[in-house]
Amino acid sequence: MIGASKFMTKGERTRKKIVEAAAPIFNQHGYEGSSLNDLMQATGLKKGGIYRHFSSKEELAAEAFDYTWEAAWNARLLHVDEKANGIKKLKQLIANFVNCRPPVAGGCPILNTATDTDDGNPILRARVAKALRSWLSRLQTIVEQAQERGETRRGIDPKTVATLIVASLEGALMMSRLQRNDEALRRVESHLNQYLENDVAASQAV
Repeated sequence: MIGASKFMTKGERTRKKIVEAAAPIFNQHGYEGSSLNDLMQATGLKKGGIYRHFSSKEELAAEAFDYTWEAAWNARLLHVDEKANGIKKLKQLIANFVNCRPPVAGGCPILNTATDTDDGNPILRARVAKALRSWLSRLQTIVEQAQERGETRRGIDPKTVATLIVASLEGALMMSRLQRNDEALRRVESHLNQYLENDVAASQAV
């Protein structure tokens, strides 16, 4: 929270610094791939110093995920005009996903952590599922508000629109990583924009 750090205790500030230092380690290497030595080197603390503030590696990883997701989500909200119509908001969110450099090294924390944890780490999996629900819910709300203002075609299902956007972007991101270029992301961005214009938006809202 902006400006909150000056009201933190010394212990709270140290905890925050540990999370900030550990976040890119977990986001790039996953839970199992992030060793205690990596975390010690990143934070500048010994094992006891880290575990004085966190009961386990799992607790630290969960806090690091929350930090990374909040940073990623804030980046996706850049230049989104709350006064714009819903279609333009969705297009800007899509463009931000494709174009914005991730604020925490490693890319999208949802894709990274979901792939890394699957069913092997229930605490982290729960955090990822919560983040995914919040993303879907935000997009769904934008579509619902657009419906109320007559900006969408009749019969559009907001949940379906949100699901198609998220699934398409995450799938394209996975392909882009494997192919080491952004072609899949660019193609999906173009396709989603056409979908929003031709299938979702009311004719006067484009």
